Amino acid sequence: MSAAYGLYGHIRSNRIRSAILIAGLFLLVYLLVFAFSLLLNGVMIGDQDLDIILSETLAQCLQLAPFATIATAIWVFIGYRFHQRMIDRSTGAKDVTRDEEPELYNLLENLCISRGIPMPRLQVIETGVMNAYASGMNDRQYRIAVTRGLMLALDRDELEAVLAHELTHIRNGDVRLMVVAVVIAGVITLVGEMFFRALRHMRFSSSSSGGNRKGGGGGFIAIIIAFVIIAIAWFLSLVIRFALSRSREYLADAGSVELTKNADAMIRALRKIEGRSEMPNVPSGIMEMCIDNRRNTFADLFATHPSIDRRVEKLIAVAGGQEAPSASPPA
Repeated sequence: MSAAYGLYGHIRSNRIRSAILIAGLFLLVYLLVFAFSLLLNGVMIGDQDLDIILSETLAQCLQLAPFATIATAIWVFIGYRFHQRMIDRSTGAKDVTRDEEPELYNLLENLCISRGIPMPRLQVIETGVMNAYASGMNDRQYRIAVTRGLMLALDRDELEAVLAHELTHIRNGDVRLMVVAVVIAGVITLVGEMFFRALRHMRFSSSSSGGNRKGGGGGFIAIIIAFVIIAIAWFLSLVIRFALSRSREYLADAGSVELTKNADAMIRALRKIEGRSEMPNVPSGIMEMCIDNRRNTFADLFATHPSIDRRVEKLIAVAGGQEAPSASPPA
């Protein structure tokens, strides 16, 4: 009982943290509006003092805030309506029926029935890569996709554990939050690209003008500040996305054990997936939703997923599972 209570306590606190992080992403949008406005003012009225440029920028941002909110809301709405099509197109996932994949379908259906959960659509990706993910924003959109390579490599219990892992992501609200986070992070990326294009244009314009602008203005400093703000916002958006992904995998592993009562199957599945999960042509935002993501950099500091070793250690310590030997490396 105490273990179950602890799990649900972690889920509740994780949802609160996730909501705060999502709100932080929206705040980053406003920060980027300020930076972009500061850049333009640095170019247009760069001969003025810095305090005048900052005051003008702040006034403009207050006027632009409602439009930024509306634009971001429209962007999120577009992501809400069409994200599944974009995901399916990127991964090649196809809906399957009970007749097409009876064993896989029955495993997922039984898990849903056992907990009174609406059954998400089931999809298969025709690739030898071993991975799976859940997607969607509501009960009508939820899908669980698994690769053909995963289906061929895992036994029945291991496949059930993976399905339970992805189903837990849906139960915990992870999928919806990740989709929103990726959509909003896309806004930040878009504004960042606009900034750098404007910066290149500014450099070209100033070189073409022969440097006729009078010195002593605050424009150059304003542009530097805008550049720093953009860099910080981009970095924070990455950190937020990593925090949303990374903390959830432990909970989804634990949720899989709660559903299947089989920690060993989850451990064996993770060991078989290890080193075989990379989908080269799939965007990073979608890979962050997968059961494993090998696109880790800086010695795992910015990894979106904890390492397989750490996840196995957690399952052994918390769920009483037993270590499974690592599968031989792929050829």
